[in-house]
Amino acid sequence: MNPEQFDQELKKHNFELTQEQKEQFKIYFTKLVTANEHVNLTRITEEEDVYLKHFFDSLTPLFTFKKVFVEGATLCDVGAGAGFPSIPLKILMPGLKVTIVDSLAKRLTFLKDLIAKLNLSDVNLVHGRAEDVGQNKLYREKFDLVTARAVANMTVLSEYCLPLVKKDGYFVALKGPKAEDELENSKKALQVLGGKLIDEEELTLPDTNEERTLVLVKKVKLTPKKYPRQAGTPRRKPIK
Repeated sequence: MNPEQFDQELKKHNFELTQEQKEQFKIYFTKLVTANEHVNLTRITEEEDVYLKHFFDSLTPLFTFKKVFVEGATLCDVGAGAGFPSIPLKILMPGLKVTIVDSLAKRLTFLKDLIAKLNLSDVNLVHGRAEDVGQNKLYREKFDLVTARAVANMTVLSEYCLPLVKKDGYFVALKGPKAEDELENSKKALQVLGGKLIDEEELTLPDTNEERTLVLVKKVKLTPKKYPRQAGTPRRKPIK
């Protein structure tokens, strides 16, 4: 998917990129590939692949669950790495108030530089493990939306993300193909953490066989204070 095809695909979803937004994605691609020579950010570096598998892929929740992406919403992206999905979402919806959580300082250094180059406002970078951030009063149950892409399985991911979602807010997970087993195994965790599965949509990226699953979870009750547990525990002892 080259930049022109990217532009055309977005139009199909009723998003017409401004010249500034086109330029922002172009800068994003250049900065990503350049920084990737020094910091391990992505294995995907060809322009057509970055536009499809990073940029377009990051925007699929906006097309699929459009009703939860309201202008001015607060969004926390857990384990964003090189900024996916939050930075493409922010470019397309400049009114989003974004907080990015990542445990690796080098990635946050890249993002800080990128945010300045893209001239984005209302983007806050937080250095820390999701488990620690989820217990921090500054962030706990403060966000309308929490996103995560390719971070962990649904059970572990729910413990990372749901404590950050405010009651009646949403957790959006961007998963790979065939996520049914993951979702089945995460039922107990969702219930314990105050979440309710609202929607699960399977899709294929344009003109490919690349399958994705998008998961929408609503926070229906507050998360018990003991969650998230100490850093590392959710992976070692997932909620069953």
